[in-house]
Amino acid sequence: MAWNEPDNDDRKDDPWNNRPSGNDQGPPDLENIINAFISKVSGFLGGRGSGSSSGGQGGEDTLSGGLVVGVLIILAIIWVGAGFYTVDEQERGVVLRFGVAQEAVVFPGLHWNPPLVDEVTLINVTRVYDRDFSNTMLTEDDNIIDITMSVQYVITNARNYFLEVEDPEISLQHAAESAIRHVVGSSTMDNAITTGREQIAQDTMVRLQDYLNLYGTGITVRQVNIDQSLPPQQVRDAFDDVIKADEDNESYQNEARAYANTVIPEARGNALRQMADANAYKEQVIAQAEGQAQRFEQLLVEYQRAPEVTRDRLYIDALQTVLSNVSKVMIDTDGSGNNMMVLPLDQIINTNRRTPEVTGSFEGSGNTQLRSLQNNATRSAPLRGSRP
Repeated sequence: MAWNEPDNDDRKDDPWNNRPSGNDQGPPDLENIINAFISKVSGFLGGRGSGSSSGGQGGEDTLSGGLVVGVLIILAIIWVGAGFYTVDEQERGVVLRFGVAQEAVVFPGLHWNPPLVDEVTLINVTRVYDRDFSNTMLTEDDNIIDITMSVQYVITNARNYFLEVEDPEISLQHAAESAIRHVVGSSTMDNAITTGREQIAQDTMVRLQDYLNLYGTGITVRQVNIDQSLPPQQVRDAFDDVIKADEDNESYQNEARAYANTVIPEARGNALRQMADANAYKEQVIAQAEGQAQRFEQLLVEYQRAPEVTRDRLYIDALQTVLSNVSKVMIDTDGSGNNMMVLPLDQIINTNRRTPEVTGSFEGSGNTQLRSLQNNATRSAPLRGSRP
């Protein structure tokens, strides 16, 4: 039989020591349940249970102690639950236990640290931060320029970033200004505002990283850019004119190089062509000379066999070669071939062109005048060609 059935009078089985009254078959009183639970907890903790208390004062003490214990248990549950946290893949956690930094860094995942004992600070180690710096600086040649610089960096050591320096951003600013001043102070103004800006940025990046490593900031510089490098506003117009003149100078030099690249290959080609022509002429002359030498040797053999015939043949060939290139006419005056008369036609033509009394041209009446000249030459030939 169950302890709470009506016929069961055994109160020993009732855990709350409640005596059933009349026909009351309802559930036990909540207050009695709480008092019984508090009594058992108090007895377990060494306190005084309900059996040792007398009257209403004992019940009130038991209730007060139970509330305190319940509140403590609830606070303990909340305290334990508050210690759970999650670290993202992009973050690292730095733990301070009673204000003392722990060596280990918290990696991504689910973790638990006792609240109010450990203080966890999460730091993003993958984000690329960007900071701009602008200042007026002095160059090596005692000129003043205004420089605007941007620095891109990431946090690679979360513990050093959080603990080693009081304010990493201020340390970065001071280190960046010191590095750029040192590099610009070693450069001339023309170099800093024209072609040397990229080299200045590289040198500044190296020097800035050395400073940050020396400070132990846990920061790694990714990129340094010189956004602007300009002379002061008061003299900027004059420097713009200088830069324009430099650009014009560079443009003229490029045009001169382009013209030289056009002319020089052409001149080299002409020189090579002339050398090739000279070599060809050389080979031609040598070949002609060798051919004439061989011909002379062959003629020598023929001359030794028949001197008179060979001599007459050579004489006739020579006359033919010479007379074929002159503007003169050979006339046989008596038909015997002994008396020959030479008519210088070129001189006669030039004389007729210079004489104004002669009408017409010699070419127009060529045949008539040639016959007249031949007749005159024929009549006068016996007198000139007669032998004593």
